[in-house]
Amino acid sequence: MGNTVLVVDDSKFMRAVVRNEVQKNGCTVIAEADNSNAAVEAYKQYKPDIVTMDITMTVDGHTIGRSSNGIDAIKQIKAIDPDAKILVVSAMGQKCYVIEAIEAGAQDFVIKPFNEGRFAEAISHFITEE
Repeated sequence: MGNTVLVVDDSKFMRAVVRNEVQKNGCTVIAEADNSNAAVEAYKQYKPDIVTMDITMTVDGHTIGRSSNGIDAIKQIKAIDPDAKILVVSAMGQKCYVIEAIEAGAQDFVIKPFNEGRFAEAISHFITEE
């Protein structure tokens, strides 16, 4: 089955784009989540090898809490599993968000819309040989 991936993004379209890229890179999408709370619950349930995480997510068109709730999900996932492998995939490319995501425990950051080569490079750092 290869490495399993949890794809987290509030946009159904972006989840499909990320799913396609994940599959192109030999991984299997085991679950998807459209908000930070669902991401944490899916992580607990599926224990994926890799998480792709959006930073700014909405529920029914409304931002929940502060705009960077993906960062809160990163912190919660890392509290559950300090070894969790998290790749942030977000349009929030400002330096402060990159720094905050890395400080929260993400290992890499890809800015949307992303270059397929850059995504492949980032995900390859997380792939483990079986």
